[in-house]
Amino acid sequence: MRFAISLLVYVCLASLVGTVVPQGRTPNAYIDQFGPFWFEVLNKFSIWHIYNNWWFLLTMAFLVASTTLCLARNAPKMLKEANSFREQIRTSSLRSFHHRIELETPRDVSKASGSVQAWLKKQGYGLRVRNEGEAVLIAAKKGSGNRLGYIFAHAAIVIICVGGLLDSELPVRLQIWLFGKTPIVENMLIADVPEQGRLSLRNPSYRANVLVPEGSARDTAVVNVDDGALVQPLPFSLKLKKFIVDYYSTGMPSRFASEVEVTDPDTGKTFDATIEVNEPLHFKGVTVYQSSFDDGGSEVELVGHSLTGEKIVELELKARVGQSSDIKFAGPGKEVKADITKLRPINVEDLTAGEPATPKALSEHVASVTGSAAGKKNANLRNVGPSIEYRLTDASGQTTLFHNYMLPVELDGMSVFLAGVQEPGQSGFRYLRIPADDHGSVKEFMLLRAALADPAMRKQAAANLVQSYRGTTGEQKALQTSAERALDTFATGGLGAISEFLERNVPKAEQQRAADIIARLLSSSVAELYRLTRVRAGLAAIGDSPEEQTKAENWSRLAVAALSDLAFYPAPVLFTLKSFDHVQASVFQVSRTPGKLIVYIGCLLLVLGVFTMFYVRDRRIWVWLRPTEHAGGTSVLAAMTSQKRTLDFNREFEQLQLALGRLNPPTSTPPTAVH
Repeated sequence: MRFAISLLVYVCLASLVGTVVPQGRTPNAYIDQFGPFWFEVLNKFSIWHIYNNWWFLLTMAFLVASTTLCLARNAPKMLKEANSFREQIRTSSLRSFHHRIELETPRDVSKASGSVQAWLKKQGYGLRVRNEGEAVLIAAKKGSGNRLGYIFAHAAIVIICVGGLLDSELPVRLQIWLFGKTPIVENMLIADVPEQGRLSLRNPSYRANVLVPEGSARDTAVVNVDDGALVQPLPFSLKLKKFIVDYYSTGMPSRFASEVEVTDPDTGKTFDATIEVNEPLHFKGVTVYQSSFDDGGSEVELVGHSLTGEKIVELELKARVGQSSDIKFAGPGKEVKADITKLRPINVEDLTAGEPATPKALSEHVASVTGSAAGKKNANLRNVGPSIEYRLTDASGQTTLFHNYMLPVELDGMSVFLAGVQEPGQSGFRYLRIPADDHGSVKEFMLLRAALADPAMRKQAAANLVQSYRGTTGEQKALQTSAERALDTFATGGLGAISEFLERNVPKAEQQRAADIIARLLSSSVAELYRLTRVRAGLAAIGDSPEEQTKAENWSRLAVAALSDLAFYPAPVLFTLKSFDHVQASVFQVSRTPGKLIVYIGCLLLVLGVFTMFYVRDRRIWVWLRPTEHAGGTSVLAAMTSQKRTLDFNREFEQLQLALGRLNPPTSTPPTAVH
């Protein structure tokens, strides 16, 4: 019993951890929450999937075995005890009871026995009468069902654990261990999955996921097992006719709904249904939940902007989300492979921190629908439009994830494009701010980037800068040389290269002053380069009004920061989203959970057991009636006991005392009670 209680406490503590720590998220989400060190420590115990861990399932199995053994050993004894009246008790034993009554009555034994039995029956006691010669023993009991409370409570623990094990991964893992099922770890079509990677249609218990794009139908789901997956056939097919998303005024989703057509292959009949969060579909023993939503293979059109070379190179890429494309640029090492991983038509962001937070997981969207996040209002949230997420893999196999927004957003009073980068081993995105031009595009910035890479344009910009400087010929020549050197150094490595140049060539005491001078010189040089770029591109010249001059200066300042950051941009190309044809897809969780009914039964037994143990009191009364030495008189010896001697028990004993006292005439001596 101690072992079972210890296991139960252990299971409760593990369940507490599984409740506090969100289950089934991506490793990056846990790294963000706990940090790399604690992620590695906690990952060894697999607390991200605590309810399906081998050690948790083993503990549950031991708990079931231990409690079942305890129940099997003690339940028959309890039932026998509950049915027994203990009529073998002797008078010597009754005198040792704490609550006892002794008296004599002039009534004879038969009349006294009849009066006592009538009173006990009126109080709801069950009776058993035993005659021993002229003496009579009346054994009474009430509340024997108290013993059933212990049996119900212990049986409930076993039943709930069995139901939980039945609805866990244990049935699937048993098929892997005993019947040769092998999770598939390679990418392949479901039609190509071999038999050992498929579960039976008669699989008694499973939880699987199925993604259904709009206009498509699915009759199989995927059961995730560790790093692989097994295919689970469904007893029906689901066709997604339409996916519906409604939004709050903040842009957060307020309702998910999937209009589906369900087809029964056994009868060929179809019917329509609507599946929403908290409103699942139940059919043929399988429950279909609206889990989340995803992209169903949207077609996107991207524009790739080259970030190297002196020429403007743009290429258009038409692809489908989830599709790979090989992209080649001129020159060695400029070949990359692009995988379009995600399209987000709506992005609700709080940009008060200067950049978006980590893109929201689907669980957060589901939380907003179920109400746990719907009431949280943030006046800073706004929809910043669509975004595209893609992955680039270079010739060496290095992979980097990118997250770029389609439309410019306003930050610090300036319109900028946000281009996010997540390098391997990092969590979250770092965003590059690219200033938008008057047409809301990155065209002018890309022209400036190409001009900065052109030595002739840098030299011309430095020469034009000197023309506006009034000084001697020597001073103008020195200024031009300094401007050319600043642009050349900046073009090779951004502001970092200029900082390294100052550290190598300028004494430490003068570095700050030199940095201020070069910063102003670089800003003016880039501004002049920007003017040359606009002229060469046939764009209108910047006006002379203070507003236009200030706007141009701010644009140039942002451009300098963006050009400097490009030195660390881990790709030779930047993709912007030109257009897209969005295709929605619903992610359903399908489950067959026969253990659910078992758990409900166990919970009912647990409630009955706890109620019975706490509110049903076992009370027993024995009354020995013997003839006295005086003719016709009766000697009465009674005792009362209970497992819980409460105030109610004391009151009942007093009632028993009064009832036995009424056996005497009013003038007789009152009964003697000991308690």
